[in-house]
Amino acid sequence: MSLALRKFLTYVIGILILTLGIALTIQSKMGTSPFDALLVGLFRSFGLTIGSWEIIVGLTMVLLNAIAQKKRPEYLALLTSLITGAGIDFWVFLLHDWLNPATLIGQLVCVNIGILLSGLGIAVYLQADYAPNPIDRMMLVIRNITGLNVSLSRTLINVILVLLAVGFSGPIGIGTLLNAIFSGIIINFFMGLIKHGYLFSTTEAH
Repeated sequence: MSLALRKFLTYVIGILILTLGIALTIQSKMGTSPFDALLVGLFRSFGLTIGSWEIIVGLTMVLLNAIAQKKRPEYLALLTSLITGAGIDFWVFLLHDWLNPATLIGQLVCVNIGILLSGLGIAVYLQADYAPNPIDRMMLVIRNITGLNVSLSRTLINVILVLLAVGFSGPIGIGTLLNAIFSGIIINFFMGLIKHGYLFSTTEAH
């Protein structure tokens, strides 16, 4: 298998793992990440599907990033939104009828597994270094324009997303807080495993 094909497959597998995690946090009814909460809120307010809103919001971010940078839109970044949107709709459709935890313990298990899988998926698809994520690109654009560091730029984006999600009745809850606290730790943990060759290596074997 060529390195290019291996990278693409790793990228797709990572997004599929990520979107399974997103679907689990949605089904937990305990709150999702700020971005996913906005998507669910838009779905509740205007219809379409959660995955469709992933694509629409992703395209909007690609265009805003291009305007802010006075450059051509990074259309390859939209590929991530397209695959992520399709993955979210696939997993939500698959899980919707049979995974509806009714107890607090069940909901906590569901949301924590979702956050864990989301972190793993992000670490895997970042390893592939295949296509930029619109929200991550926006974080860098804000950093460059405002002079804020990456952490503050991401925090600013999350605050705006939470406010928008609340406005559209998105699922903000304990899952949102858990995601904010632990997602970075989880991603770093899995990226460490990948770096040491325990997971999804994209380097050529010798």
